[in-house]
Amino acid sequence: MILDLVKEMLERSGYQVETAADGDEAVRHYLHAMDNGDSFDAVIMDLTIPGGMGGKEAVSTIAVHDKSVKAIASSGYSNDPIMANPRDFGFVAVVPKPYQLKELCDTVRRVILET
Repeated sequence: MILDLVKEMLERSGYQVETAADGDEAVRHYLHAMDNGDSFDAVIMDLTIPGGMGGKEAVSTIAVHDKSVKAIASSGYSNDPIMANPRDFGFVAVVPKPYQLKELCDTVRRVILET
């Protein structure tokens, strides 16, 4: 439900969005896009996925193939070390849950515009 809500929020803000149920699927989507010369401008990775690969592992896997991945960490756990020091874990920014539309869109926009 949250995934669909975030997708709708970002699409209404003008972004093209592709979703994945877990980190494994996100890695597959990312690598497939790279293979087709159609890379993602940014990715938002939830750190905790019940029963699936989380964002930390997914970003590590993607970074093996694309060191310039622009990954945003997302979590409702503010005490997670990744949320405090995202760059130490391969992320370029964070967006905490619960999402606020302005904060989410500002973070995505800033990450996309970074070189």
